[in-house]
Amino acid sequence: MREAVFLRQNEAKWRRFETEPPAGPDELATRFVELTDDLAFAQTFYPNSPTTQYLNALTGKLHQAIYKNKKEASGRFKRFWQHELPLAVGRHHRTLGWALVVFLVFTALGALSAAYDDTFVRVVLGDDYVNTTLDNIEKGDPMAVYKGMSEAPMFLFITINNVRVALMTFALGVSFSLGTAYMLFKNGVMLGSFQYFFYQKGVLLPSLLTIWIHGTLEISAIVLAGGAGFVMGNSLLFPGTYSRAASFRRGARDGVKIAIGLVPIFILAGFLEGFVTRHTEMPAALSVAIIGGSAAFIGWYFILYPRQLRLRFGDGGPV
Repeated sequence: MREAVFLRQNEAKWRRFETEPPAGPDELATRFVELTDDLAFAQTFYPNSPTTQYLNALTGKLHQAIYKNKKEASGRFKRFWQHELPLAVGRHHRTLGWALVVFLVFTALGALSAAYDDTFVRVVLGDDYVNTTLDNIEKGDPMAVYKGMSEAPMFLFITINNVRVALMTFALGVSFSLGTAYMLFKNGVMLGSFQYFFYQKGVLLPSLLTIWIHGTLEISAIVLAGGAGFVMGNSLLFPGTYSRAASFRRGARDGVKIAIGLVPIFILAGFLEGFVTRHTEMPAALSVAIIGGSAAFIGWYFILYPRQLRLRFGDGGPV
């Protein structure tokens, strides 16, 4: 777009933003988002233009209007969980959905590989795990592997490992999403072969009722970490009207928010695996209740609630 056309299309709006006070904080936030988008476009295509200098100054004024006299300490933590994280998730629902599709394809691939190759499970899970589980199946307690370590050390080890895997899955998005795709491949194939192994041994239902007590949160969080990695990687691959650097900053910012938001979920999943999953004798109804409650939380906080916020506030959120 020629600069003259860009200027003609937006000059009246900028003058209004400069001279007319906003009706309220929501409109102020909307104006700021629109101006930052216009500024990024101008910096990309007209970096040394007076238009870009003007937009930079006007955006700075609005930024000061938003943040002056703002008390960060008291409400920042609450605002992150109540608005910032859900809105970041909502902006990238499509990308997160693709992460889920990719993960499910890899999971199916893992199950199919285990079905056609009896040695595949041993390659993926290791001989020690497979042999121990086979012994436990013969003893009538196929999920006894979760009783092999005391509660607190197991909780700490699993939580730290899962957080490490999730952050790595996200961070590898910087490799134009290829590293993130590999991590989803690795975890998906492992899950698929793992579940098919229990199906093959005739203990699929006990495995589902046990493993998914913690797995509902854990696997959901890994998929979301993959989605966060794709958000960052895609910002490099598809910058759109932004410069690649500006696009990456935007994608990385939202990706980091999503990745940080997964840490409490991994902590809760680790607690369930360390302290609850080991009780393989618990009633099936209790297992279903825990699994259902975890699934309901993921569905509400990461799907329904972000949609509600975006309908109410748009992408900017309340100020």
